[in-house]
Amino acid sequence: MADILRDKVAIITGAGRGVGRGVAKLMAAEGAQVVVVDPGVNVDGSGYDQSIAEQVVAEIRQDGGSAVACLESVATMAGGEQIVQTAIDNFGKLDIVVTCAGILRDRMIFNMTEQEWDDVIAVHLKGTFSVVKNACILFRQQRSGRIITFSSQSGLQGNSGQANYGAAKSGIAGFTKVVARDMGRYGVTANSIAPRATTRMIGAIPDSAAEIRARGGVQTLDQGNEPETMNPDDIAPFVCYLASDYAANVNGQTFLVYASEISLMSQPRPERAIFNPEGHWSMEDIAPQARNHLTSGIYNPAPPRE
Repeated sequence: MADILRDKVAIITGAGRGVGRGVAKLMAAEGAQVVVVDPGVNVDGSGYDQSIAEQVVAEIRQDGGSAVACLESVATMAGGEQIVQTAIDNFGKLDIVVTCAGILRDRMIFNMTEQEWDDVIAVHLKGTFSVVKNACILFRQQRSGRIITFSSQSGLQGNSGQANYGAAKSGIAGFTKVVARDMGRYGVTANSIAPRATTRMIGAIPDSAAEIRARGGVQTLDQGNEPETMNPDDIAPFVCYLASDYAANVNGQTFLVYASEISLMSQPRPERAIFNPEGHWSMEDIAPQARNHLTSGIYNPAPPRE
């Protein structure tokens, strides 16, 4: 099924390496004209290397595809606007936005600094907003568009040592559901992917964080999956599907994607409830009702050690 994205123009942030690189190359192979966005920073957000994005562009062109590099940061609104403008200046339009850009500053919550919090939120959460917001101005006018954001199991389920990252990724999942409602009436879809892949970000998780998790008996989210089964390129086919006309009615959903498995994640819904016919709760009433019914048998992800 070649060329399912023919004549489409796509922006992929964080496309210089890892999951984003695989998405950019497969979208180009499927006929899209691609803006490869990556300033070439290190995993923690430091540094700058323009050759990272340019190398992916060179590979796409060598394979017969069409691509340009963009070195703007997603962490500012001006950067997000310029990224969208790059697509317009080079290809005349925009159809698809994929937001893979991210950094890590892992730290246990009691050690995390304000700067570590702010930097991760800026790249992941604001960085998603900065590009999607500017793209949606165009998408609303043309009454079409595809938005694929990147959440994480860390945000959906929680992962020790990643308060900043988890908060940003949970925020992205919620943000995507709202964008789906805002933009669906204009023929635009917005969906989110929680990927599991062995990338340099996984390799950069501090040994200290891993050791603390192990000592506390906290299971990591990728436990039980060997690295070779989590190739970052395995995420790209489903991203291309969501960007295609085949997924025109898929909107506001979150998918877990890794290796050979793709799962539709459940939407948050009430699972059980307690009710007081008197119209209000006293502590005498609520404690036994909550203990025996509402909170009975629920899973504790990190029980205290004996």
